[in-house]
Amino acid sequence: MKDTVTIALPKGRLLNPSMDLFRKNGLLPRGLQANSRKLLFENPKHRIRMMIVRAVDVPTYVEYGAADMGIVGKDVLLEQEPDVYEPLDLRFGACRIIVAGPKTAAVTPTGSAAKLKIATKYPRITERYFNEKGLSVEIIRLSGAIELAPLVGLAEQIVDLITTGTTLRENHLEEQAVIAQSTARLIVNRASLKTKAKTIMDLIRQLQETVGETTE
Repeated sequence: MKDTVTIALPKGRLLNPSMDLFRKNGLLPRGLQANSRKLLFENPKHRIRMMIVRAVDVPTYVEYGAADMGIVGKDVLLEQEPDVYEPLDLRFGACRIIVAGPKTAAVTPTGSAAKLKIATKYPRITERYFNEKGLSVEIIRLSGAIELAPLVGLAEQIVDLITTGTTLRENHLEEQAVIAQSTARLIVNRASLKTKAKTIMDLIRQLQETVGETTE
């Protein structure tokens, strides 16, 4: 039905709290579980359909209209800069994007290169941050085990997303600067906000009330 709202939920650390948010409103489709191999779920009573996708893909599904709404970390939005409406900070999944490096020795470029080498899975955020500082850097893109890069001489510093900083400390790295704070955000497709305005705005209000109750 044309009034059905499709919502993209992110796999990973934000999935369970996202499910809890909709469960509190009685909106979670039956059978939707974090460990399910099924990826698409229907709630015909409330005209809601939910899909589970990789967190980094949520903005794409929403921007291109395959999903009307989605939940994703602010870190992903800062990196991808999708053309979506961001009406609500859901206030869970708090973490921060940081610059980190070895505890010992000053950070200096290695070899003859004048540029600092920065390892990260956030190349756009990293480039913007260091450009604003007036520093020329070489960005080395990694998809995991970012903390290893300074330990083996691949990079002088890293830019990464952390929650507690335990992994940094275990690898003898220290937080040197905070680039941005990140929490889960509700995003909405801009066309859907017009064509399904009442349904979507009602959902936003429901979620906003729930978020307010859980954070008081």
